[in-house]
Amino acid sequence: MASSWGEQLQITLFGESHGPAVGVVIDGVPPGERLDLEEMQTFMERRAPGRTPWSTRRKEGDTLKILSGFYRGQTTGTPLCLMIENTDARPQDYGEAVRLPRPSHADYTGMIRYRGAADPRGGGHFSGRLTAPLCAAGAVCKQLLERKGIEIFTRIAELGGISDLPVDTAKLDLDKLRSLAGKDFAVLDDQKGQEMMELVEKVRSQGDSLGGVVQGFVLGLPKGLGDPIFGGVESRLASLFFAIPAVKGVSFGDGFAACGRRGSENNDQFCLTAEKEICTLTNHEGGINGGITNGMPLVFQVGIKPTPSIALPQRSVNLEKLREETLVIEGRHDPSIVPRAAVAVEAAAAAAIMDLMLVAFGVQGWGGKLNG
Repeated sequence: MASSWGEQLQITLFGESHGPAVGVVIDGVPPGERLDLEEMQTFMERRAPGRTPWSTRRKEGDTLKILSGFYRGQTTGTPLCLMIENTDARPQDYGEAVRLPRPSHADYTGMIRYRGAADPRGGGHFSGRLTAPLCAAGAVCKQLLERKGIEIFTRIAELGGISDLPVDTAKLDLDKLRSLAGKDFAVLDDQKGQEMMELVEKVRSQGDSLGGVVQGFVLGLPKGLGDPIFGGVESRLASLFFAIPAVKGVSFGDGFAACGRRGSENNDQFCLTAEKEICTLTNHEGGINGGITNGMPLVFQVGIKPTPSIALPQRSVNLEKLREETLVIEGRHDPSIVPRAAVAVEAAAAAAIMDLMLVAFGVQGWGGKLNG
């Protein structure tokens, strides 16, 4: 199914951008797990629109409602359904999308694929609004993973050509990574973040938009997680990252930078810690060999394209009259999706890692101590 994903942990997204609600059904959550609903809501607010100058003016509280799979403060093990009402929808802003498809949106391809039956308002089911229920699934998974000592962080590594501080991915500063969740603009260097914000505002005033790169880190993973070929860690994570609208590229470790090196420069040589644990001197591979985790931090980059909804006039084709026309997009849109996309990437990583863990250890084995 197009809107369902996962092996042992299966998630299904539903709803449209300007419909009554969006939501997610999560099947495979282990039973008896306590969920901190306030912590989940805090995570949702990091992605919610209308809270910062660099996001869309659409204001949604993204308040979670649990419809099933939760009883007396804990998961039941049956499908967990989370719903988020759309409280600030304005479908009237999208009347033109039926006849004038927006450039670099899914208006045209969605019309072809669903023979004109799809909801076109704000992108409908193709909209970035569907990252809200994805974040809801991630909020659940993050709590369960953290109880196993697995932590996930994302930052804005680059926006509009401005880069955050470089890091040594073999020796990450855990305190600095943990500080990212408390920032509206998730960068390690706040001065660089200020420069990014100023550039976003400048571009917004020009009616344009910016893209960038989100970098993620997963710490505490057991060694040996994942399978070769199609079941590899990279394959599983990338498949979910690419479900996020606006994602155009995914890489692991040093990514394409490794492709211009010699093997002697890029190989992560093995060594022993003071506790006689096997690790590597560097982490160019991003903690994965042959699709399987090696115990080093899992590192990935996700490329986000510029927001396609811009205020500048653009060319389109009138589908009713089959003639070229000028389109001016109305409505409320992010001048850069990157800051909010970072939260969606973090959520997607949590869901993918949770699925990999359940494949390795099973729902029945989840309650015990996991070997790693």
